[in-house]
Amino acid sequence: MRHEVTDADTAVAVGSGDVPVLATPRLIAWLEAATVRAAARFTESGQTTVGTEVRVRHVRATPVGGRVEVSAEPAASAAGGRVTFVVRAVDGSGRLVATGEIDRAIVDRQRFLARTPDPAADR
Repeated sequence: MRHEVTDADTAVAVGSGDVPVLATPRLIAWLEAATVRAAARFTESGQTTVGTEVRVRHVRATPVGGRVEVSAEPAASAAGGRVTFVVRAVDGSGRLVATGEIDRAIVDRQRFLARTPDPAADR
């Protein structure tokens, strides 16, 4: 998945810093989106995956206008309803931007939503 960094993707815009470069939270969102796509092969009808843990090192700044390609590959087969993905991001020059792992759990969509708290009940 390829992305071009815009002003809306910067640390300034998302509130994670005060420099106009790709924000770590936005990068992680892009990496997670790559895991969602890669996890599709592990789910059956009525199932989805949810993120459970993120371990990412953001090692290179990317300015507005820069391009970042993100990828996610399963580290192993789905064991116990969980899949770990090795994630990676590289810039338009092929330099490493980020590397790490993201875990996802395979869940039944309806059961998961049924167990999700109703925010109106907290009022």
